[in-house]
Amino acid sequence: MSYATEPQGWASQPLLERESEVLAIHRAVDELCGTPDSSQPSRRGGVLTFAGSAGIGKTTLLAEARRHAAERHCTVLFARGGEQERQVPFHVMRQLIQPAFAAMTEDERRDVLGTWYGIVAPALGLTAAPEGLTAPDPQGVRDGLDWVVTHLTVRSAPVVLVLDDAHWADAESLAWLTAFAARAEELAMLIMVACRPDEIPADAGSLRALIKRQGTRPHELAPLTTSAVARIVRDALGDNADDVFCRECWAITGGNPFEVVELAMKGRDRGLKPHQDSIPQLRDLASAVKGSGLIDRLEQLGTSTVRLAWAAAVLGTAVPISIVGGVAALGEAQAADAIAQLRDARILTVLTSLRRQEVVEFFHPLIATAVYRSIPPGVRVAMHGMAAQALVDDGFGAAAAARHLLEMHPEGDPWVVQQLRQAARDSFSAGAPDAARRYLARALREPPDAEYRAEVLFELGSANLLHDPATTINQLRAALEEPKADQELREAITYRLAQAMAHTGQLAEAAGLLSDEAKLATSSRTRLRMQAEQFKWNSVRMDEANSPARSRLLAQFAKRLTGRGVPERHILGLRAWDAAMRGEPAATALEYAEQALDGGMNWTDQDFGFEVPAVVAVTLMYCDQPGRAEELFNAGIMEFESKGWRGAHLSFVYTLLGYVRFRRGRLAEAEDFVRNGLQIAERVGHDIPAQWYAVGTLIETLLARGSTEEALRVAHAYKLAEGFPQAVVYPDPQAVWGKLLLAQGRIDEAKQHLSAAGKRLDLRGTRNPSWSPWQLDLALAQIAKEPEQARATAAEAVARARVFGTSSAIGHALRVSAATVDASRATGLLQEAVNHLEQSPAACELAHALIDHGTALHTIGDPHRAAQQLYRGMEAASACGANGLVSRARSQLASAGLRPRRLHASEQDTLTLAEHAAATRASVGLDNAAIAAELRTDAQAVSELLSAVFTKLGTDRLGLRRALEG
Repeated sequence: MSYATEPQGWASQPLLERESEVLAIHRAVDELCGTPDSSQPSRRGGVLTFAGSAGIGKTTLLAEARRHAAERHCTVLFARGGEQERQVPFHVMRQLIQPAFAAMTEDERRDVLGTWYGIVAPALGLTAAPEGLTAPDPQGVRDGLDWVVTHLTVRSAPVVLVLDDAHWADAESLAWLTAFAARAEELAMLIMVACRPDEIPADAGSLRALIKRQGTRPHELAPLTTSAVARIVRDALGDNADDVFCRECWAITGGNPFEVVELAMKGRDRGLKPHQDSIPQLRDLASAVKGSGLIDRLEQLGTSTVRLAWAAAVLGTAVPISIVGGVAALGEAQAADAIAQLRDARILTVLTSLRRQEVVEFFHPLIATAVYRSIPPGVRVAMHGMAAQALVDDGFGAAAAARHLLEMHPEGDPWVVQQLRQAARDSFSAGAPDAARRYLARALREPPDAEYRAEVLFELGSANLLHDPATTINQLRAALEEPKADQELREAITYRLAQAMAHTGQLAEAAGLLSDEAKLATSSRTRLRMQAEQFKWNSVRMDEANSPARSRLLAQFAKRLTGRGVPERHILGLRAWDAAMRGEPAATALEYAEQALDGGMNWTDQDFGFEVPAVVAVTLMYCDQPGRAEELFNAGIMEFESKGWRGAHLSFVYTLLGYVRFRRGRLAEAEDFVRNGLQIAERVGHDIPAQWYAVGTLIETLLARGSTEEALRVAHAYKLAEGFPQAVVYPDPQAVWGKLLLAQGRIDEAKQHLSAAGKRLDLRGTRNPSWSPWQLDLALAQIAKEPEQARATAAEAVARARVFGTSSAIGHALRVSAATVDASRATGLLQEAVNHLEQSPAACELAHALIDHGTALHTIGDPHRAAQQLYRGMEAASACGANGLVSRARSQLASAGLRPRRLHASEQDTLTLAEHAAATRASVGLDNAAIAAELRTDAQAVSELLSAVFTKLGTDRLGLRRALEG
């Protein structure tokens, strides 16, 4: 639907006693435009708000703002909330943005919006909602709208955005505006908002916050004084209006500008003498300005005119005259006559829409409200039904008709159900799931025919999944019980119901449902798919009764699969993940991961979810292939962003990408990614799984950087220790909390939590110290009081790491094991740790081992080698951003009487000529001695060159050829 572009007649009231408000507007616009004589004007945006009751003059004030902004050559974006359009998603946004695109062709719009086209164009009404494609989430649409408005602002600066009657703005537009307003100042955009504060909906707290932004109060418009009212009256009725008459006008209207002007205009139309003797007639006229008096005056204009006014009130704003006349059941000539009468009576005005069609609107929202409420209930319902039919017939679509269908009485009409379902699909495609839920809930009450009831319940349950998963479960259970649900629909309901159960922590119930439904399935492929889903949800259950048995069953399944379809590839991916968690040889996990990836994985498949692609990527990371993991996560980010999925899904992937960077030792980058993931999670909601992952990873990263106090602040802010999730989260939250306690020196508490985490993980068969190094942290906690136990704990971790077999896991375990023995024995363990870590991409862990090794060498009296290792470790730690390790290395050097040299900066991702030469030879199978011979250097130099290669490329020796080719 297109929107009117010309100002309404009721915006032309005189501006009296608004000097301070006008001054504030002019000052804000002038600051926005900058100094005219400056070659590069300094622009300053912001937010300006006005509040007051109906008719107090807010619209007139905003009209002056628009006039002054246009005079200063600003681009003005204008919209107005509508009482009847509050439930129409993006109603306000479409008014703001459509004029900028009205003259463009479809190709031009695509060119301007670029990759955002498919995400924001349906929301802005620039294109029909696509059928069958993955819908963007609300945050993705809001981010797209951010881009569109920012682009318009930069291209057409300075920009003034004006929103009138914000209390009637739709929820989707308000959500965008209140979030975007914080950027107004930096973008040099001025936002002006007017509303009736007493009519702000209870659920529109963000609007209240915007009005009182940064602690400033809105400009509250006061009623006019007697002198201002007298001026209006004398301008309309003549200078001979006496003081008593004028004072009575003020008393009758309460100084409300709209009522004063209307009363004066009616008096002029009636030829009223503005003297004291005319006060009785003045009071009669006043009753006709609003309320029942206005309706009495309307009824005097005739039945046809009343019907047209009713139709206009039902249809709302920006509807063509032809449709209004049709809903009023009037011919073209009758409609024209009725409109003429209503214009003369200052009830309606005629505007021109963006499509150059004539549309009618009420002279003032007060009049529209009064007329709508005067329609007999039965007639009003019938007219909403006629309006819905007319809008669909005229090509406006189901979404435009939906708000009218909501007002109708349920009658079991299949057409109504059909239109509401279509409107829900359109709303989903536009990123407005709340509207979709309203439409589907109403369709269910119609009700639908028995054969379609399960479909509607399924669609409604799916719509509620992220918003209200508990309600989703009830609706999907009801859908599953419907006798007329066909097999394909029943399977889809089962998958979605299991997903809803998992999202509410009912992982056992989700697995049980899938098990039960698999027994009823007649298709082997269906049973396989349900088995894959069952494996997926069981893999994240903390309360799983027999995790090892599930792992054995998963291994048996995976052995006979070839990866022909998505379900098979998902089972193979879950097998890879399970092998890594359980600490089976990394080669086994990598073999299954490769099989899962052969044929590709889709991150945005709503039926299968993104969990399996994510765990396959994390498996590669644990197996010392973080570069490949990053490739997968980057592909996921691109898929999510292209589809407008910028909520919890994107938060997960940013966090996990940060986790990969943490494992690679790129700590500053890791912190940036994880904080970005946490920020996205907080926009979605609090205490959601995406937040659990981000908090744990951020604390791990901060500890690695030496920022213990900041890590503790994060832990307290997100209440990490006040209850750990009952699902598998990595890094494990309780183990992270234990590590943080250890860093604070709270040894006994650390041991308690690390032991509890270890016991829980061991019961699940999660024995890989690379996945959760709780044993290594526990060994460090045990050293002071239980040295023998510490050695045993560390030895067990080393044994587990050797079974898994990655260089990073073995090197880390050996480094910690060295801390539990005397310096002479520690030196050998640390040399072995360094040797392993030089063959891994774990740069920070290598830096730690080098510094520990240098410290041990200094202790046993080998200052030359100690200095070498300490210098190497210090430079490696500095490159990682591990400031705590750098300080420790400096202290060790100083205590050895050595002066720490200047740290050298290096490109992190670009191989030097020497590194490339060594890497090329290693990729074809040469060992270090052979490479040293070809390069005419020694094996230690080659080891250091390859260590830099593995760090930069994010791989170990096994993945080197692929990394070089990529």
